[in-house]
Amino acid sequence: MADMFDVAMGGVLVTMFLTLVRGVLGPTAYDRLLAANVFGTVTILLIAVAGFWTGRPEWLDLAIVYALVNFAGTIAVAKYARFGGLAHDERAKDES
Repeated sequence: MADMFDVAMGGVLVTMFLTLVRGVLGPTAYDRLLAANVFGTVTILLIAVAGFWTGRPEWLDLAIVYALVNFAGTIAVAKYARFGGLAHDERAKDES
């Protein structure tokens, strides 16, 4: 059983490394945003696998909280990249 977790942990770490490479090399801001989102998702997998590997399945709660933070952060950065700010108001554009 430990061998299976070793292989899973190795695969997750390789994926994290490849995602970092894509984030650094990505030609556009959206490539970098996608790489950051994928890195957050793979970190969630890393927390889950590490929790079961060490016999602490309650780490799944931490992974769920990290997933929510990752989602909210990705939405905020995408909105900032699209509109140039987080407080975009459609009504202000229509009135001018």
